[in-house]
Amino acid sequence: MPHVLVVDDSPSDRLLAGRFLQRERNLTVSFAENGAEAILSIRRQLPDAVVTDLQMPELDGLQLVAYIKQHFPLLPVILMTAQGSEDIAAEALRLGAASYVPKAYLSQQLADVVARIIESATADRGHSRLMHTLANCQCRFNLQNDPDLIGPLVSHFQEMLRCLPLADESERLRVGIAVKHAVLNGLYHGNLELSSDITDVTSAEVASLVEERLADQRYVGRKLVVDARLSPESAEFHIHHEGPGFNNANLQVDFDAVHSSSHLMRGWILIRSIMDDIQLSPDGRSQILVKRALAETELLFEE
Repeated sequence: MPHVLVVDDSPSDRLLAGRFLQRERNLTVSFAENGAEAILSIRRQLPDAVVTDLQMPELDGLQLVAYIKQHFPLLPVILMTAQGSEDIAAEALRLGAASYVPKAYLSQQLADVVARIIESATADRGHSRLMHTLANCQCRFNLQNDPDLIGPLVSHFQEMLRCLPLADESERLRVGIAVKHAVLNGLYHGNLELSSDITDVTSAEVASLVEERLADQRYVGRKLVVDARLSPESAEFHIHHEGPGFNNANLQVDFDAVHSSSHLMRGWILIRSIMDDIQLSPDGRSQILVKRALAETELLFEE
């Protein structure tokens, strides 16, 4: 059974987050009051994921992310953010956090986000040695509007990304998360035209709307296409949808000034924090994501 460590200096918030995880998913939960206590707990028993608040005494969430990135690079960290802490969350994502969930939406989103990230982090590594020998690959996936194919697609890319020299395995996981959010954006906010103000695409109300639009002739014929080019030098992903294009001006906001809880903007924050280069096509229908290999000197420094 997966084990999640919840870190928060507020006893009520700590227990509430643990309750959401245990209620929605088959998870074992342990607790720590701050980052320093969390490090002692991780050393005693390595969890499968860490869910942490950002603002804590002794050792805050930002310092905890940096420590885990350095000493336990395969351990994914999910942030719980309060209103007004988005700038700190952005820095934590740059330092290596896997994702974040606003505290206002913990009940709807926390369990699903944690489960997805644990699943990605523990995905089958049977082809690891083979993927390290990959010289180059170009492929196209015509997903149509099938949400069930997005998970397997991301797992496939994460295996192929083993050919790309990155800082560590957690960075490969993070690239997969960025690609997943870009594909979800193309499906939900592109082809199916869900409002950019929607905060939770897994809520019952939104799920019902998605089912309706997947059967509606106005949306059903639209294509969702993912092109990927991977080599030991870089990985490039083009995600193309056929709905109304995204407004480039709306998405090119100041990274640290984003205070939106919408699904689209949270995904965009993650993408911008993880990838080396991102672009929107002039018509707003194609997202282009690029991740480059670390230079040899950077790899030596990481080691």
